[in-house]
Amino acid sequence: MPTIYDNIEEILADELKHTLEESTRSDFCVGYFNLRGWKTVSDIISGYQGAEDSCCRLIVGMQRPSQDLLRQVLVNQKQGLVDQAQVIALKKAVALEFREQLAFGIPRSDDEKALQQLSEQLKSRKVKVKLYLSHSLHAKLYLCFRNDRKSPVIGYLGSSNLTMSGLEKQGELNVDVVEKDAANKLVDWFEDRWNDRFALDISDELSQIIDESWAGDKLIPPYYIYLKIAYHLSQEAQTGESNFDIPKEFSHLLPFQKKAVTLAAQHLYHRNGVMIGDVVGLGKTMTASALAKLFEETFVIETLIICPKNLVKMWKDYAHKYHLRAHVISISKINDSWLENERRYQLVIIDESHNLRNRQGKRYGLIKDYINLWESRVILLTATPYNKTYFDLSNQLRLFVPEDQDLGICPELYLETIGGQHEYIAEHQSSPFSIAAFEKSHFADDWRELLKMFLVRRTRSFIRDNYAETDESNGRKFLSFDDGSRFYFPERIPRKIEFDFDVEDPGDIYAQLFSRPVVDTINKMSLPRYGLGLFIDEKTSSTANTNEQLQLQNLTRAGKRLMGFCRTNLFKRLESSGYAFLLSLARHAMRNSVYIHAIENGLLLPIGSQETQLMDEFLEEHDEELDELGLVKMHHMLADYRIGAASVYDSMLRQQQKFKWISPRFFKSDLKDKLDPYLQPLYDAL
Repeated sequence: MPTIYDNIEEILADELKHTLEESTRSDFCVGYFNLRGWKTVSDIISGYQGAEDSCCRLIVGMQRPSQDLLRQVLVNQKQGLVDQAQVIALKKAVALEFREQLAFGIPRSDDEKALQQLSEQLKSRKVKVKLYLSHSLHAKLYLCFRNDRKSPVIGYLGSSNLTMSGLEKQGELNVDVVEKDAANKLVDWFEDRWNDRFALDISDELSQIIDESWAGDKLIPPYYIYLKIAYHLSQEAQTGESNFDIPKEFSHLLPFQKKAVTLAAQHLYHRNGVMIGDVVGLGKTMTASALAKLFEETFVIETLIICPKNLVKMWKDYAHKYHLRAHVISISKINDSWLENERRYQLVIIDESHNLRNRQGKRYGLIKDYINLWESRVILLTATPYNKTYFDLSNQLRLFVPEDQDLGICPELYLETIGGQHEYIAEHQSSPFSIAAFEKSHFADDWRELLKMFLVRRTRSFIRDNYAETDESNGRKFLSFDDGSRFYFPERIPRKIEFDFDVEDPGDIYAQLFSRPVVDTINKMSLPRYGLGLFIDEKTSSTANTNEQLQLQNLTRAGKRLMGFCRTNLFKRLESSGYAFLLSLARHAMRNSVYIHAIENGLLLPIGSQETQLMDEFLEEHDEELDELGLVKMHHMLADYRIGAASVYDSMLRQQQKFKWISPRFFKSDLKDKLDPYLQPLYDAL
């Protein structure tokens, strides 16, 4: 009866090594050959002499190179027309697949030693490797030849591949074949496949890729390593430059702008979207226009440009000047009817895309639905892609990156903290190579790796250091335009600017903004929404459930500190400009009106540290609707804001997941009295 080797009670590797030590040569046939798994038997094989009767012959059956290349080689061989160039190409394709095995994981000293040993064995013919190409071969057979009259051949047959897990670790089912007739039949079976005309010897190629890998025994100068890293980091930019030509209408672009166009084109072509995040003043609009023109000419498509209302005229002028087949629309016009009626545009430009960093927003959803419906490529333009959280980045990318798309990279630092990819999959039941996986990482390096795939961003200092020339006469950096003129980078020197104002002059606007009545009124403001903890009713709060008690406790922590912070911000806005200050007052009036409406009608109040930010984003998103109600006109009084509070509150409820909510019954009755009149004196003072 044969012995069963299942790697549980009997370990195949132990018995195979014991038999190999008594053998003069061996033949292996496996479906998969793992280069690192070879070290299990490598030391024993080194004892062979390298002659035909003292070597290890290895057939690999399931290593399938490029199917098209393989098919053509086989057809030529069957017709007796062996194309040597194709055979060489096939060998290289196989070698590249084995090279990927070497690049996987963290190199270790024992791996390096085993691979160097295998290279030497291949060169000395102690090991010979053939790829079996006639058909898929998933056999696992190990034959050991011995100087033993009764059992000259011992075979091991079963399910174990020539890998570390197959020979030692994972559960398998193998048996030994000792009986002479059965063993000889296995020998004949092996010989037929070894001598098959479609068995391709790849011994030299394997030896070469080992020698050229990190496991090679030749020391590589650090400079060569630096060059290789630089090549791979810049490979995508180089490919874009060679694959895409700048449209003739944009031949006047500066070198750094042309480079941005070709690199962005590479991202846009391969990943369906790109984010151009150059800082203000480097020509994002020009770059995007050139990119749109390039794709219009290359793929015969049209462009939809979505931008803020104040940029519509600029984009229309660009479209006319550079003959873009483009339709320009204000983002404020995006609504349900737009999605239903807008025709297909294969390319979408979204200017100021950071306004779409909230994927719960209605406009965000409509634009994303449009992009998905028409499978449009997307160009995002923003000088401030990141505001407060990494979700600002991922939400913009999600406009064209599906949640389950395999990105080819994963958040490695985050995965390391939770135990690796398998732990992530077990916990989240989703791919670790998705954008959703990156959203769980708080490591900046993980996000940098993600953005390398989509973001084109340069700063002024980068342009100055890498594209500017130096004026020898004064040492200043400059850029040269087509007409020969120069743009000198300004030297930033902080200077104090003093100016006079007359507090007695009623026509001096700046003086009136800082007049005593305005300053005194700001100092007296109670700002109750920022100190809700001061208005908690102890009697009703005692009846709160656990979740409500936690929310009330969090309100208590804020108190006067947050109120003081808000008052300071109002002074900063006042110092910035009268417009900014009045806009802040308008926002306060709207938020107060929403609270008053909720209290008067016994409705839940939106609360939490993010409430102000979220409500501001909501108001910005619905600015056109509010404008129709007269609610963003800064010269209106509180009564005007009260008109639309119900409408705004109902809209907020439809997006209630954005806010935290609590019942007004937990607050004292004077909360409403504090909210209602406190802005009116400011308007009177102005």
